[in-house]
Amino acid sequence: MTCFLVILSCQSHLHKGVHRTHIGATMRSEPTNATGNATAVTSTLQTTSVPTSCHTLSYEESRVVLVAVYSVVCMLGLPANCLTAWLTLLQVLQRNVLAVYLFCLSLCELLYISTMPLWIIYIQNQHKWSLGQQACKVTAYIFFCNIYTSILLLCCISCDRYMAVVYALESRGHRHQRTAVTISACVVILVGLVNYPVFDMKVEDSFCFEPLGIDSRIAGYYYLRFTFGFAVPLGVLAFTNHQIFRSIKLSDSLSAAQKNKVKRSAIAVVTIFLVCFAPYHVVLLIKAASFSFYEGDRDAVCDFENRLYTVSTVFLCLSTVNSVADPIIYVLATDHSRQEVCRIHTGWKKWSTKTDVTYLKDSEETHSPTALMNAYTFPSTVHLPGSQPVELGSLGSAGETA
Repeated sequence: MTCFLVILSCQSHLHKGVHRTHIGATMRSEPTNATGNATAVTSTLQTTSVPTSCHTLSYEESRVVLVAVYSVVCMLGLPANCLTAWLTLLQVLQRNVLAVYLFCLSLCELLYISTMPLWIIYIQNQHKWSLGQQACKVTAYIFFCNIYTSILLLCCISCDRYMAVVYALESRGHRHQRTAVTISACVVILVGLVNYPVFDMKVEDSFCFEPLGIDSRIAGYYYLRFTFGFAVPLGVLAFTNHQIFRSIKLSDSLSAAQKNKVKRSAIAVVTIFLVCFAPYHVVLLIKAASFSFYEGDRDAVCDFENRLYTVSTVFLCLSTVNSVADPIIYVLATDHSRQEVCRIHTGWKKWSTKTDVTYLKDSEETHSPTALMNAYTFPSTVHLPGSQPVELGSLGSAGETA
């Protein structure tokens, strides 16, 4: 989390001079009086949406792709995250620690998905925002907050699984729901503070957060976002999932097929992260590097930005696929969740409680050796050599995939 404080500090420095913003206009900070708060900045925007050297943009090239991706994510992500929120809430009430992070993640995804129709309208309207300044600010704020809240919560999930498996004995008395709630709250607050300066901007044109030219401060900010918003979390996910698989591989209570499921799921977690977030952050890195390469040549940088615009918007859109992938990989793909969904469906169909036969079947499955992998997201145990039983449920997703 310390790294995001660095980004927050950097973001505050961006308001001390003239620079380009994602809002599609130039932001200029007014001088503050000597006795005023040094960090208080009053932002104004020029009425021209784009400088003459950075206005040749083709919206039609990416329109179909953007609308299609946003629509699919909205249609699939809404029910998937609603179901995930319900299933994880049930586990939170049963004092499951990992479920706290998963529940918070699903709530963040639901909040973001609720704004997705606004982006679809904006794109269909040839990138002309007609819903007012505040709606643009709130929508964009939620969009970027969701990206980094999701990334940090994914790191929290992997770290919690890592501690519960690799350091099963040492972490037994230190993993508490209260700690998970505190960490989740800190993540949400920290990311919210990092992105809060968007509300200081005054929008006077029809654009809403279009990527345009950058200066030295924005280039530095992009470097920080790539490093601490992507590269470091990627390292955390890769390391923790690799260590989890190594520990599970030593277990005598799991079959070769079950261990392969752990391996495939660990790979899936890292792969989904790369597919969703790598392209967008690589584009940020390229933009920052182009500014350094052209040594601040405004015309050259703008020309490069124009040529990169379509790719940039498509890759930013691709990051939203994470809203569908996360609930599937971490919750809905497990046998435990599928059984719960079947019970809910049966209850709706018969309008009655579960039968004694169902209870008996569930009880037998819970205590059978094969049930170890069925409840990968939620509590079960694995015996690792030379240690006490480990809560396999703390592993989250690695035990079961779709």
